[in-house]
Amino acid sequence: MALAAKRGTVTGGGDELVDAMYAGSKAPLRPLHDRVIELVRGFGPDVELAPKQAYVSLRRSKQFGTVGPGPGGRLEIGLNLKGEEAGGRLELASGMCTHRVRLASPEEIDADVTGWLREAYARA
Repeated sequence: MALAAKRGTVTGGGDELVDAMYAGSKAPLRPLHDRVIELVRGFGPDVELAPKQAYVSLRRSKQFGTVGPGPGGRLEIGLNLKGEEAGGRLELASGMCTHRVRLASPEEIDADVTGWLREAYARA
């Protein structure tokens, strides 16, 4: 059940999926995940969070990104930024997102990451 009337809504069953996603060896990534979610929720009341088994889908009128544990002990943020050039930490991706950025520490959630997330949100 989606609770679309509330800001930063989470689709039904979300807490259990997110807890399972960050169990065991991936537990150190949970604080990074939580900071990214807090940041995204600040973009507007129309942000919807839809947890899946391996990631959380970030939606507005359509999906603008994903966040979940990635390879190498890093948090992976997928972004829908069609037409944007890749460079530095912003990498090209395949699949449902056009780009990705991988984070290993809280300090990496900086102005660049915020800008990429905000731009993806604005395009959705």
